[in-house]
Amino acid sequence: MGLTECTQQLELFEVGRQQVTMDFEGGQLTSDAGLLPVAELDRKLGLLAEAARLMPDPRSQLQVTHTAEQILRQQVFQILAGYPDGNDAQLLRNDPLFKTIVGTDPKSDQPLASGSTMNRFQNTFTRREAEKPPADRDVIFEVQRAKLDRIKNLNTFLIDTFVRTRLEQPSRVIIDLDPTDDTAHGQQQLTLWNAHYDQNQYFPMMIFEGTTGMPLGAWLRSGTAHASQGAPEMLKQIVDRLRQHWPEIKIFVRADAGLAMPEIYEYCESAGLIYAIGFSTNEVLKRRVKERELEENTRLLWWIGGQRETQLFHSLDDYQAGTWSRPRRIIIKSEITMTGGANLRYVVTNMTELPADVYRGFYTQRGNVPERPIGELKNGLQMDRLSFHRFFANGQKLLVHVLAYLLYVLFREANAETPVLKTMEVGTARTRLFKVAALVEPTSRRIWFHIASHWPGRAMLITATKAVSEHVCKLHDLWRQLNLFDIGKSRDPQDQYRIVFAPLPLK
Repeated sequence: MGLTECTQQLELFEVGRQQVTMDFEGGQLTSDAGLLPVAELDRKLGLLAEAARLMPDPRSQLQVTHTAEQILRQQVFQILAGYPDGNDAQLLRNDPLFKTIVGTDPKSDQPLASGSTMNRFQNTFTRREAEKPPADRDVIFEVQRAKLDRIKNLNTFLIDTFVRTRLEQPSRVIIDLDPTDDTAHGQQQLTLWNAHYDQNQYFPMMIFEGTTGMPLGAWLRSGTAHASQGAPEMLKQIVDRLRQHWPEIKIFVRADAGLAMPEIYEYCESAGLIYAIGFSTNEVLKRRVKERELEENTRLLWWIGGQRETQLFHSLDDYQAGTWSRPRRIIIKSEITMTGGANLRYVVTNMTELPADVYRGFYTQRGNVPERPIGELKNGLQMDRLSFHRFFANGQKLLVHVLAYLLYVLFREANAETPVLKTMEVGTARTRLFKVAALVEPTSRRIWFHIASHWPGRAMLITATKAVSEHVCKLHDLWRQLNLFDIGKSRDPQDQYRIVFAPLPLK
């Protein structure tokens, strides 16, 4: 006699005379349907496809089920949806939304990459020669080279993407460098005790374009690295790449006092860069401030103005530290706060504008970029969830989070004419736009995502989707004029075309 399968039901509380009951017969559902416009932007620009192409993959391709592009797209959209760890893939590998984004039929029994597969890919793991002792494995050198090349190539990709997604050449580019702490989550390689932050941590360098907030670089460093470690080399890579695309572009550099090192000043001056970098105080500066009575004059104005916050600015054009090759200009801000406290700040610069214009009009704009993007990456995209044991795996994971942020910044730019979306941070976008339930109904010709008619974000989702299409059309028109890309058939039958970036011609 055959067994009859009963539908499991859970009876809960009552609403009036009605019994609240749960069952599990709802069909294919997803909670992240609002990510579809972002996926549309990525597909039409071919961003993650190009990023994956630049990532060496030492796996034996005969044994590969999930391609590098599929794994990267799955990782990025999981992060955007609020699932930052590789292990989260175990919960999502059968989700119809993520299957659709990766390019798999939601009706298929083939799941997406598991957490183990994604973590092995992050570590560039290959089973070839696994039976041999580590010292005898020839492939280990290929794996190590792939790890390094992935990090280098993705950093270059960030710069190229910034260039290719500008509708016109900007009048200037601002390079904002800012190190940030990344707390350790266990036994991560090269996480060390940092006395300043009072924790075990990494100390990555984050680099953004100061006007748009677009990421230009992300380099993982050990927990005890000096704030300026590697900065001249990182800066040089970005400047050289930008000038390959835009030879005459004016480039500014902005950073806090942790990067106030002679090597950086020397490079900026030799490369024709304009810079403003925070500077720490010392006894010589204290003496010169006292000689000019800057603090006393500021306090006098504070009293005259009714004890309101008061600032005075001054410049020293002949200051030369003992390690400097020549004198440089120091901007001094003398401030008395509302409570009467004194606050002195210094900036070393080669800018010639008035001191107040240099400090308030340029340097303090760091409060928007890079501070805001770093906050979005940490709070909205969980960038500090670097929990792999190996350093290079965490370095690549950092860049995957940055790629997710890059995609969101481009999505926000595409919606620049919609005020609510133009300024929306990624964490807010997740709760108001991305997290929307949908019933997924695949047919032979369409994959339907049915969203509740009463969902309050309906107008915002429609606006975002239309804006993405219009923005992509503008970019395509620009690229056709500049002849920067090839149009080829997409691997995904649901897309007619995708953009494949070609290297820009270098002068």
